[in-house]
Amino acid sequence: MALISIDRERGLLTAEIQGLDKLWSLKSRLEIPLAHVRGATHDPGIARERKGIRVGGTNLPGVITAGRFLSNGERLFWDVKNPDKAVVIELADAETYDRLVIEVDDPRATVALIEQSIARG
Repeated sequence: MALISIDRERGLLTAEIQGLDKLWSLKSRLEIPLAHVRGATHDPGIARERKGIRVGGTNLPGVITAGRFLSNGERLFWDVKNPDKAVVIELADAETYDRLVIEVDDPRATVALIEQSIARG
C-alpha cells in the first residue's frame, strides 16, 4: 500500500510505499512532477490484466504485484495486494513510468485529490 500526497509548492505527487511493500517493490518513494500527471482512476479490474515482463520486484498472482513491469511498450510501476483498492495514475512525459498502479487506503479520496490537484495546475 502507498500513501499519496501532493506538494503544490514543489509541484510534486509523492507515493510513499509502506511496510514490506518497500521490499517487494524495490522502492520506498516515488516523486512525480504534477505537470506529468494526466489523471487518476479507481480501477479494481486492472489486477486481471496482463502485467507484462517483470523488470524488478515481485509478482505472486493473487497475492501481490509490486515493482517495475514492461507491457506493450509501457513502463509500469505496481504496488497492489488488494485490487479493490487499486488506483491507476496516468503519466505523460514521464522519465521513468507511463502508469502507476498503486493500492491506497481510500481510492475515491485519492482519485479526487489527484484530479483536483491537476485541474488547478
